[in-house]
Amino acid sequence: MKRFLLSAAALSLTAGMASADYTVTILHTNDFHARFEPISKYDGPCGAEDNTAGECFGGTARMVTAIKDANARTNNAILVDGGDQFQGTLFYTYYKGQMAAEMMNKLGYDGMTVGNHEFDDGPEVLASFMSAVNFPILMSNADVSAEPLLADTLAKSSVIERGGEKIGLIGLTPQDTDELASPGDNVKFSDPVVAVQGEVDKLTAMGVNKIIVLSHSSYAIDQKVAAETTGVDVIVGGHSNTLLSNTNERAEGPYPTMVGNTAIVQAYAYGKYLGELNVTFDDEGNITQATGEPILIDASVAEDAETVARIAEMAAPLEEIRNKVVADTPEPIGGDRAVCRAQECTMGNLIADAMLARVADQGVSVAIQNSGGIRASIDAGQVTMGDVLTVLPFQNTLSTFQVTGAVLVEALENGVSQVEEGAGRFPQVAGMSFAFDASAPAGSRVSDVMIGGEAVDMEKLYGVVSNNYVRNGGDGYAMFKTAANAYDFGPDLADVTAEFLAANAPYKPYTDGRISMK
Repeated sequence: MKRFLLSAAALSLTAGMASADYTVTILHTNDFHARFEPISKYDGPCGAEDNTAGECFGGTARMVTAIKDANARTNNAILVDGGDQFQGTLFYTYYKGQMAAEMMNKLGYDGMTVGNHEFDDGPEVLASFMSAVNFPILMSNADVSAEPLLADTLAKSSVIERGGEKIGLIGLTPQDTDELASPGDNVKFSDPVVAVQGEVDKLTAMGVNKIIVLSHSSYAIDQKVAAETTGVDVIVGGHSNTLLSNTNERAEGPYPTMVGNTAIVQAYAYGKYLGELNVTFDDEGNITQATGEPILIDASVAEDAETVARIAEMAAPLEEIRNKVVADTPEPIGGDRAVCRAQECTMGNLIADAMLARVADQGVSVAIQNSGGIRASIDAGQVTMGDVLTVLPFQNTLSTFQVTGAVLVEALENGVSQVEEGAGRFPQVAGMSFAFDASAPAGSRVSDVMIGGEAVDMEKLYGVVSNNYVRNGGDGYAMFKTAANAYDFGPDLADVTAEFLAANAPYKPYTDGRISMK
């Protein structure tokens, strides 16, 4: 078993290294979500004028430069990704995984784990993406042997060579991906700790003593995996969009976060940062140094001209859709995940109100939208269809159905059951109000449920509107799968929201206390 030679306080010491020491720079991204173009401070689209003014972040063209600069600082680097390249803008809607494959090949990735969104369009699109990239795509905690599209191509781990040394890479994806996406019935997910330890043991038996887990499982799960396994040196995380930093006051933890012998890193999301971790090992594979900091990809990072031109070329078919102005708003409409996954938010109210307004004449009185389906904010000013599609990129359709008040309360309990983890199941609602106590045990947090101004009747049948993903059990809403009179083929949620914005322009975002915390 490897042991950690130095205390965390001594990690920055570099003097006295033995000649056998091996240093590698781990460059990493996660949760890119098809943000090939620059983003605003709200993680949504950032126009050409604002980009010229230096107000934008990220974008693949800047990432090309950032990676080139980082490689120039070291003679030994790898570039890896923590999953969720798919989904988030019209680029994914139009090109599926092919644009991500082209751009990742250009950037020179050495490995990637499967994120839950890589399964949004089933195994077919993931398989096509895998066939187009020049590096291994990995997932250890799933059995894909019964899925012919993945059985012979999706490995649990891989070994790469860099600077004369072998480095083991292990992939990890959310255990509840079958609830979060559409992997199909042939892929079976399993416990991350057991899966990772199994691959570590296999790699160690092969003589590999430097092991990196590429984990799309959340900061919390990464800490659990680090604590409950042996032999893992570094975990490059994703899924929770966590910023780890030693200098940013908004960081959720230090970079790296040390758990036992394991260094955990994550670099927020959307290409806003490039993680840069410098790790030194002795000849037995023990970490003797682990230091670094995410690099903010702001206007100080020059855009690579060739990449700008290629992205503009690929954006051309999208322009007519994207540039259509549907409304205007005097204030930003807030879709920040840290807010919408914990409390009532202005974007959640907009979407839920739009859903309910569309089907109110069908006897529907309640709307529920999962906050995980809200992917961005919208800045003040003109609102384009591209803005709306960035917020709602999943091509979900409206679903109407009927359930009892008791089932609605069960659904709300599910929605707030993982609020402390920032889970996407948190419900944004319309036509109803409720309170919850996050300190109470999950399953008994919800109270004061009102529908149409009256206390919920547990026996009454209520008409409900949601999206087809939630109605079919996504984000833990399994109680809706057997709902009465279900119809999952309504209009696209993005179209419904755009039409509601247009009908209420100028749209003023608001909250009204429909969700309260005790």
